[in-house]
Amino acid sequence: MAEQKKESIAEKVKRLSRGLRGTLAESLKDEHTGSLRSDDQLLLKFHGMYQQDDRDRREERAVKKLERLYSFMIRLRIPGGMIGPVHWEALHNVAGENSTGTIKITTRQTVQLHGILKAKIKPTIKAFDSVFLDSVAACGDVNRNVTCTSNPATSPLHKEVFGYAGEISRSLLPKTRAYYEIWLDESLLAEKEEPEDPLYKDVYLPRKFKIAIAIPPYNDVDLFTNDIGLIAIIENGQLVGFNVAVGGGLGTTHGNPDTYPRVGTVFGFIPKKDILKVVYEIVTVQRDFGNREDRKLSRLKYTLDRLGVEFYKREVEKRTGISFEPTKDYQFTQRIDDFGWKQDAAGNWHYTVFVENGRVCDEHGYNLKTALLEVSKTRRATFRFTCNQNLILSDIFPKDKDLIESILVKFGVHRKTAEVSPIRKNSIACVALSTCSLALAEGQRYLPSLIDKIEPILGKHGLAEEPVSIRMTGCPNGCARPYISEIGLVGTSYGKYNLHLGADAEGYRLNRKYKEDLDETAILSELDGLFGKFAKERNSKESFGDYINRIGILN
Repeated sequence: MAEQKKESIAEKVKRLSRGLRGTLAESLKDEHTGSLRSDDQLLLKFHGMYQQDDRDRREERAVKKLERLYSFMIRLRIPGGMIGPVHWEALHNVAGENSTGTIKITTRQTVQLHGILKAKIKPTIKAFDSVFLDSVAACGDVNRNVTCTSNPATSPLHKEVFGYAGEISRSLLPKTRAYYEIWLDESLLAEKEEPEDPLYKDVYLPRKFKIAIAIPPYNDVDLFTNDIGLIAIIENGQLVGFNVAVGGGLGTTHGNPDTYPRVGTVFGFIPKKDILKVVYEIVTVQRDFGNREDRKLSRLKYTLDRLGVEFYKREVEKRTGISFEPTKDYQFTQRIDDFGWKQDAAGNWHYTVFVENGRVCDEHGYNLKTALLEVSKTRRATFRFTCNQNLILSDIFPKDKDLIESILVKFGVHRKTAEVSPIRKNSIACVALSTCSLALAEGQRYLPSLIDKIEPILGKHGLAEEPVSIRMTGCPNGCARPYISEIGLVGTSYGKYNLHLGADAEGYRLNRKYKEDLDETAILSELDGLFGKFAKERNSKESFGDYINRIGILN
């Protein structure tokens, strides 16, 4: 392992955690607080959970000298983002009984529930376990949920490619039984019985690790934003292997120029028989050489830039005994989801439902959550989550299409999906306030109303059908991938955002910061002027991001 001058507090907590156990069991039994001990809050992430509190009520609670309203978020591990109708029905029921009731589809093809009280954590996890769902390694300094191009209609080989998401996820899971002991009451293991973990050892990774798989021409997973991106190469109707991109990542820190977003670098092509071994050793190189002193600089992208692409590539080749072949030709042409009905090569149907910012709930007269429960009870569709926070009702036999369609029509889901504007369909927002402890500004609660005001501006300039991508985060960590959208809004303080512009529509190029600390009035004014110029000066079929990049107004 590369020499380290010192370790961060987080590294010490991991190393002394006894396989991620810490004192979690004791923290759970403490009825004097809704919180966990500080070290246990860090370890909890490896079990797929975060401790949070209601930030809307912090001041009120402080005035009354009461403890903050602590609760927990649980995120499931669902490689490739597919669950069955029984799983969805269980998720619906758990959300209603133990959380806020809202099912949140994330930007990594899974779901999370918020507002779970400490006493409800174990019942929630046990309820998920009863239908074979878990939250192991959904958060923390490990490989997280592996994503994959979501819609089976994209390729006749989708099932084969999708299978790699599960295989990679299983190969990179931690070996500790702590999750099963603490949450599912499995018998405690004696120290000598604890399985050896050759991948994570007792140090795990320096920081979180993300992997995505894309089937060209679709880049719905935003492949180049991942630590590892696998581009499926299909020749003569056969999957032959993957181009491997390494070193993507979007998180930054305001005011710290040493932090930056980065798109992955394509190392080359690997045949499919070798891909699991290559992925595994890319992870071990990051484990051994990643920065464990400063968590702000610990992602693989910084390791790659510090060591150099050729050094990292050679180290992987040395560990695997496999050489990267020249990159094979591919092209991405689309990132947005294919909404509505699509038929695959086998004749089955898939319906992509628009879910604004991933929030599945019943509100304002639109009962999406109830509609999806009714679909699940037919047992005629699977449920697939997309990295754009939408949902696909999938694998529907032709004889069942009319039944599913009737439910979508009955609850207004078909109309909503069909009528929503292109920019709204192409929007993503993170959770932000009131639950995320890192948020500086609003995200999912605010973006819909901002788009309400952007849509008339687009219409004024004849751009109402232009599929401009817009993404908003409440802080610079980039959970909604704002740095690779045509319009990125990154929160700096309550009501203020940095405006980023100029990414391409396909996901190859980052945007750049255009203006800082803008309020709503300033954001709308800037976009009004830019949309006006774009409408008059664009080249044929030129996207908004490409236009902004071409005219050279960015620093």
